[in-house]
Amino acid sequence: MTRSSLFLAVSLLLAGTMLGGCAKPASDEQAAAPAPATATPAPATPAQAPSVQEQADIHRFRIGTLDAIALRDGTIDTPNDGKTFGVGQKTQDVAALLSANGQPTDVLHLSIQPLLVRDGERTLLFDTGAGDVSWAKAGRLQASLAAAGMQATQVTDIFISHGHPDHVGGLLAKDGTLAFPNATVHLSAPEWASLQKDSGAAKLVAAIGAKVKTFEPGASVLPGVTAVALEGHTPGHSAYEIASGDERLLYIGDAAHHYIVSVQRPDWTIGYDQDAPKAEAARRALLKRAADGDLRVYAVHFPFPGLGRVKAQGDAYVWVPEG
Repeated sequence: MTRSSLFLAVSLLLAGTMLGGCAKPASDEQAAAPAPATATPAPATPAQAPSVQEQADIHRFRIGTLDAIALRDGTIDTPNDGKTFGVGQKTQDVAALLSANGQPTDVLHLSIQPLLVRDGERTLLFDTGAGDVSWAKAGRLQASLAAAGMQATQVTDIFISHGHPDHVGGLLAKDGTLAFPNATVHLSAPEWASLQKDSGAAKLVAAIGAKVKTFEPGASVLPGVTAVALEGHTPGHSAYEIASGDERLLYIGDAAHHYIVSVQRPDWTIGYDQDAPKAEAARRALLKRAADGDLRVYAVHFPFPGLGRVKAQGDAYVWVPEG
């Protein structure tokens, strides 16, 4: 081997070593082979299934042909101090009534559960819970909605029973925007007028104003949804009767707050009522209507899911939950 040929061989050897990580030139056979197919993307990760707690925050049922879901928002605890339940009564009398029904005597527990109803292309929501008000353990409505497989954007109509924060608190998201941007907000004309005068509700009024559609007390609001005027609690407080075929469900709003005290002692004054005598008369009349007609009732503040019937018991009534 000549010196020049030896130098060429060494150079080629060094070049091969330095390029060891590079692909070798394809042979004619390799060049003719088709390029390997691009790898198929991994399927998208499915949405996480609702947890046991989230599943416990919803209750599905039917009203005739309509799908309905109770949506847990939270709770309110009220002390038995004579300022809210049984105002003017002895606290020991309230305690005795609670004890006779197997309940704690120092505090009264109220649930908060808005109602969702699917009616064809419409998705109806009755009240919106307490949102982030400081005096309630609430704000779970959106999570409950998700657990039910629903999105806030699907809600087309919201029916407000009255303007208290535990019923309108969920209308706005934490950033002040509409929590249900595609929904018309239905409430009675007197209630909307009252809400507009409330300086504490100015932010809410400004946000929902363009979405509000008022109705006269007792009006038919939408096909299958009729308002029931309930005087006394607030200026335009409304219950709603939801109908499908021969079946009815009476959503009672705040006609009755506590499933024992409000039902078994409907004439006892409730501190939440603005005009107590009118509210007491409306409460007794509604309970009588429910009992006489054996109506299925949805009570937003009774123990979850708030479904049941009212039965006459002596000169008062008793709550009988479903199931």
